[in-house]
Parts: sequence; structure tokens; C-alpha cells
Amino acid sequence: MMIAGRAIQGLGSGGITLLNDIIVSDLVPLRYRGNYIGVILTIYGVGTTLGPFIGGSIVATTTWRWIFYLNLPIGGASLAILSVFLQVNYKNHMTFAQKVRRIDFLGNTVLVAATVAILYALAYAGTLYSWGSWHILVPFLLGFFGLFVFAYTQAGRFAAAEPVIPPRLFKHPTSIIVSANTFINSALTFWAVFFLPVFFQAALLFSPQRAGVALLPMSLVAIPGSAIAAVAISLWGRYKPVHVVGFAIFMLGLGLFTLQNPQTTTAEWATYQCICAVGGGILLNSQLPAFQSAVPESDQAAASAAWGFIRSIGWVWGVAIPPSIFNSRVGDLVASGAISDPAAAQMLAGGGAYGAASAAQVQLFPVTIQNEIRSVYALALQRVFQISIAFAGVGSCCPCLRTKLCCGRSWRRSLG
Repeated sequence: MMIAGRAIQGLGSGGITLLNDIIVSDLVPLRYRGNYIGVILTIYGVGTTLGPFIGGSIVATTTWRWIFYLNLPIGGASLAILSVFLQVNYKNHMTFAQKVRRIDFLGNTVLVAATVAILYALAYAGTLYSWGSWHILVPFLLGFFGLFVFAYTQAGRFAAAEPVIPPRLFKHPTSIIVSANTFINSALTFWAVFFLPVFFQAALLFSPQRAGVALLPMSLVAIPGSAIAAVAISLWGRYKPVHVVGFAIFMLGLGLFTLQNPQTTTAEWATYQCICAVGGGILLNSQLPAFQSAVPESDQAAASAAWGFIRSIGWVWGVAIPPSIFNSRVGDLVASGAISDPAAAQMLAGGGAYGAASAAQVQLFPVTIQNEIRSVYALALQRVFQISIAFAGVGSCCPCLRTKLCCGRSWRRSLG
């Protein structure tokens, strides 16, 4: 039931996120688009900032179901406001059935199946099964084969009228490189957001509420970083230097996370987050306009949809890859004798470390064992962020391969 509900929720939230980008793309010239996306992302940042604290407080004081109940009045109010203020001048004579037939059901099905197979392999490799086990190799190989099949469904004779990722959008090298940057940036953002709370709760023994508050620098400082990027692009009309600087700062912040340990002070981890957030904020609202700059005006909506899809896939991989690295590293440390208590070792082994990453779980053991557990968590998280540096390094090099494109000042609106 939880999975089904989250799937339905994902369909709605994914559409909302994408429509925000499409509306801005239709109404605002490319050169100034980052300013408006920055406003939207500022509001998003406020919600992201308050979310962990509110969620942590709810989990600690009442049932987790209230996290989902809160969406009902907020979503209802948003729907009412949209119905009054959003006026779209869109004339389309296709029937509902004709519109449905244009959806790429085959491509979506193949991509989802391939992604699930790969993520399954990543989730259980090195924990429940060894990397060489057929339980891992079979879904891994089937998943990558599915990605090749997906590519064929987008351009072959089975291609739908509206493919998930239209190949025509990638004729210019800039589109390909920005897509890679978007994927890496999205993955690394969730990489950090999902594993910093693990550090706070398991290594520093923070409560869920305090861990939510501890993420404030990551959320709040991204907002001025986003504003810096918007102003720079509006003044210079260039994306390449903005992306190079953004990835360099982002990589520095991720590298600083590898220095964290149970003795890390508040000033240190807050500073590390601020540096990472500035780089992430610079990249946050500058990727979509760069992707659209290499696409004709008639394909702006399709470009927004494709870019949003790539970003979503990056989020998925950013959630799936780090746990595999983390659990594998914890397993190695436990096997090497880093935990002297058999019960604690059993709790962390076999992929159980991520689920046990809370102060309440760690504090079930004597202080000496707690210190061992906290050390194991810190060492495993260091490995997680060490590998993230490599991804950020690739992202910082990609913009250097792009050709120089200018941002237009004028725009012809089509929907509003």
C-alpha cells in the first residue's frame, strides 16, 4: 500500500515540478529565465528547509501518517488557487483519446523496468548477495540491456508520437553535456541530503528534530547561491563559467564532508554544508536554461519535460547508489572486527546499518560499543562522500567541453 501510494504521489508531484518549468519557459525570455526559476526555487528552498524539521518533529511525537495527512489541506488550497489565477491560452482540437495515444507507454515501461532492475542490483550488492552472485549480475545486465532497448524505442520504428526523451533534442553537443551535468548534479544533491542525516543521527547522536535543524545550512545557503547564478547569467549571458564554478565549489563541499567524524564541531559541519550549498545553489537554477539554449523555440516544452525527466532519474540514482556504497563499507568494517559486540555487529551487518542509523538504536549499547558504532558510521560515510567527489569532478569537467551559446533577450509566448 505504501509503495502504491508513493507511486501515485510521485506521478502528481513530478507533473507539478515539470509544469512550473514549462510555464516559466513559455512566459520568460531565456536570458532572464534563471531569475524567475530562482524565485520558484527560493520558495522550494523554504519548504525544503522546514520539511525535515517538521517531519522529524512529527515522527518523534506522533504517528508518521501525519506527514502524509498534511499534504491534503495544503494540496487542496493550492488547487483552488491555481484554478482561479492560472489562465492558459491553449487551443488544441485533439480528443482525449488522441492525446492518450501520443503518450510513450512502451518507452516508459521499458525504462522503469530497466531502472528497477539496476537499482535492485545496487541495493543488495555487497550486503545480501556478493557482487559476483547471479542474484546481482542477472538484474544488473538485464537493466543495462533494457536501457539499450529504451534508446531504440525512442528513435526506432516503435517510437511514440511523443517519446519520453525525443532524440532531436540532443543534436547539439551542449544538450548532451548539460544532460550529463543535470544528472550528476541531481544525483549528488540527493546523495548529500539523504546521508547527512545519517551522520547527524548515528555519528553525532542527534534526535530526528535536531538532525532536521542541522540541515538548515544546506537548504538556506542554496538560495543565495541560486540568486548569484541568476544575476551572473542575466549580466553575462553565459552558462559555462557559472557551471564550472558551481561544480568546483560543490566538489569542494563534498570533499569537506569526508573530514567529518564523531568529534566534528558544529562550526565545522555547518561550514562544510554552507560551501556545498553555495555550489549546489549555483547549479540549481542554471541547468534548465542552458539545456534550452541549444533547442529551437518550438521544442521548449519538450526540452523542459526531457530535462525534468533526466533530473528525476538523477534523484533516483542519487538515492540508490550511496546506500550500496555505505552498506558495503559497513559490512567490510564489521567483518574486519571493528565492532566487538556480537549483537551490535549483527545489527549493522547484512545491510542493516542504514535502517539502524538513529541515536536511539546506537544508545541501546554500552558507551564503549557506542563509540565503535559511531566510528563505523563515520568511516562508512567518508567512503560515500569520497566516491561522490569523483562524480562531481566529472561534472566540473563536462562544461569545459561545451560550445559557447548566448541567451536571447526576446521571446514569443504561445500559452499565456
